[in-house]
Amino acid sequence: MIEVVLWDNDGLLIDSEAVFFDLTRQVFAGAGYDLSAHYWGIEYLGKARRTREVAEEFGMASRLIDEVIELRDQRFFEALQRPLPLRPGVRDTLDSLRGKVRHGLVTGSPRDKVDLMHHHSGLKGYFDVIVTCDDVTQTKPHPEPYRKAMERFGLDPARCLAVEDSERGLASAHAAGISCIVVPNPLTRIQQFKDAYAVEEEVSGVMKYLG
Repeated sequence: MIEVVLWDNDGLLIDSEAVFFDLTRQVFAGAGYDLSAHYWGIEYLGKARRTREVAEEFGMASRLIDEVIELRDQRFFEALQRPLPLRPGVRDTLDSLRGKVRHGLVTGSPRDKVDLMHHHSGLKGYFDVIVTCDDVTQTKPHPEPYRKAMERFGLDPARCLAVEDSERGLASAHAAGISCIVVPNPLTRIQQFKDAYAVEEEVSGVMKYLG
């Protein structure tokens, strides 16, 4: 029986991945480089390549890379001072599951950014356990984030269900032995999800697997 649902954050609950990509594309364009959603969805969101790696592959000079990343990060931090949109069905789904299962958050974002997002978007208080990149030595697609969450709940994989939006998140949950439902967003739906327990259009689809 599933006792805990372990949710990804960016791109699944909050539409922060779209905002982050748009800002990255803007600063790349300002430097004279065209960054496509298809490339970003495969390389950054799917294969976990860093912005610096992407910029280097495009042939961007090291000093310019530093300037571009700094400008993008500054603009993203400014965006976090305001509510970011939730993905479809998120709040209704979390509300419907109150008292039925416990909730954990397993994200590659740092704690300060998660706290800002949840404060402004109204998700603060929904999660019993939050695992961020600050809590682990290796991030997704490594299984450590999900193993850390299970350790904090005191549960084995059979009692947990993961929900992710990307191939690298799925790989992390799968490697930790947790069944994972994938809810792709417009940037990640071009990826492959062969190890997914199921693929759903919206997070509300998760409810059918919780009996």
